[in-house]
Order: sequence, then structure tokens, then C-alpha cells
Amino acid sequence: MSTVALAVTDGMLHFELSMAYEVFEAGVADPWYDVVVCGPGAVRAGRFRLEPDHGLDHLSRAHTVIVPGWADIDVDPPTDLVDAVRAAHEAGARVASLCTGAFVLAAAGLLDGKRATTHWAHTRALADRYPQVKVDPDVLYVDNGSVLTSAGKAAAMDLCLHLVRLDHGSSIANAVARRLVVPPHRDGGQAQFVTTPVPAPDNHPLAELFPWVIERLDHPLTVEDMARRARMSSRNLGRHFRSVTGTTPLQWLLTQRIRHAQELLETTDDGVDTIAAATGMGTATTLRRHFNRTVGVPPDTYRRTFRSRTRPGQN
Repeated sequence: MSTVALAVTDGMLHFELSMAYEVFEAGVADPWYDVVVCGPGAVRAGRFRLEPDHGLDHLSRAHTVIVPGWADIDVDPPTDLVDAVRAAHEAGARVASLCTGAFVLAAAGLLDGKRATTHWAHTRALADRYPQVKVDPDVLYVDNGSVLTSAGKAAAMDLCLHLVRLDHGSSIANAVARRLVVPPHRDGGQAQFVTTPVPAPDNHPLAELFPWVIERLDHPLTVEDMARRARMSSRNLGRHFRSVTGTTPLQWLLTQRIRHAQELLETTDDGVDTIAAATGMGTATTLRRHFNRTVGVPPDTYRRTFRSRTRPGQN
């Protein structure tokens, strides 16, 4: 069982902390995560008082350490927290920050020479205080392997689901997302500034279009097809897509095709040609090109990676 440790201190932002706890406590597979809260003693997160399960020294025993943000970025992060996070990473832990938790990782030297992000309102402060960090203000999260950072609020959820996807695969991550009633996947490279980052099911003009498209990924859909279905012009469709998803209709469609291809690679023995047809890519060559560019590895390599892991539910 993999241990996820939530590192807490006084002034921690309770939204990101609670959200991370909900994701990693979801328990939708067996084995799942063992979630622990680690802090220097009783701490306050907003109006709440928390009694951690363990001291900060316990972080070094975790497989994954989550560092939520805290409210006052004008002061340096607590030294004991910074030291404990650094020690955990040196011990082999994967360390992820949510929102302004990136300031802790930067203070620990874990972001030196790396791309990183934080809440858009604080990216300038992060870049000014830690010039050795390559701050990217325009993305939802950045995955550097053993060190990950996210923007704030909804983007923190995206990063947590990304970690579940890495550990358990797309199907399990999607099951967690369904339980929490949030979209199953937003790319880390998507823009932070989205008018409606996590749209409720029925409160935006594309609410009926999204499921219609998902059910027809094996079709050669165009922007005009989607515009007709949404009963609007292609220009209006593009504007609504940018507002709701932060990207274009075609890029969103490609992302859905790639996600479906990942799920089929993880859960079926279908050949690449069959998966290309099922995801609307047409040919295996087209699927391989887009998959490699988006995911970073060819479909066959991706399948071998997930097949080599212990499947959820197996010992």
C-alpha cells in the first residue's frame, strides 16, 4: 500500500488540504493509498484546528508527499516544514505542491532549474523570490517526475487526479472523478485563466455537447459538426470552448481521443489499428503520432508500462 502524507502547518489553506484528502481517501481500488496527516503539532487551517497523525519527520517514510498552499506568502515558509519536505524527497518520496505550496518546494531547493507553477496571482512573487525556478504562469500543473507543482483551487484537483492516473490508470482516476463529480481530465498544459474551470453539469452552453461528442469519438467529427449540434456558429463555439475549457474545440476533441486511447490500451488487448478506429484517429500512424506527442511515449510503450504494473485489485 502506497502512503500519501499531507504536510500541514499553521496558516495552511484548508480547501486544497481537504480536496487532496478527499481524492486520496476515495478508496475506489484495492490496494489503495494510506493517507496520513503530518505536522509540527496542532495547527490551524483557516478556522479549523487540526491534530496531525504524525510529526513532520514522518514525511520521509511516505511514497508521496502533498504540500498544500498557505495564505501568507509574504513570509518565508516554516523552516521545519521546508527541511522535512527536502528530507522526504532525498529519501525517495514523490513531492507535489498545491497552489502556493510551491513556495515550500522552492525554498527546499526542489525546483531549482525546473519548470514550476503556482496560483496565477502569485507566479510573479515566486519568480522574483526564487529566480532559479522556471516559473510558468500559464499552466494548470507541471510534472517533473518526482517533483510536481500545481496552480490553485481546481488545478490542485487536476494534479491530484493526475497522480492517481499515474499510479492506477485512467479508469480508476475517472472513477475518483465521477465520485467527486468533477471532469476526469484536464491537461497540465491547459491555461490557468479559465472563466469556468470546473463547469457544473448543466450551467454552460456546452453541457449537452460534451457527452454527445464523447459517445461519438469513433466518428470523424469537425468543428462544424459540433457547432451544428450546439446550435451555434463555429465562431461562437470557439468562444464558448475557450471560456469553459481554456482551449479550442479541436484541441479538446484531440484530448478526449487520446484519453480514450489510453483507457483502451490499459483495459483491452485491442491492436493499435483497432484503437485508432475506435478513437476516431483513422490509422495507427495518426494515433501513434498524436499519442507520442501528447503523452510522451508511443502507444505500445504506454501499454507495456501499465501492463507491467500490478493491476488494482491484485496482490
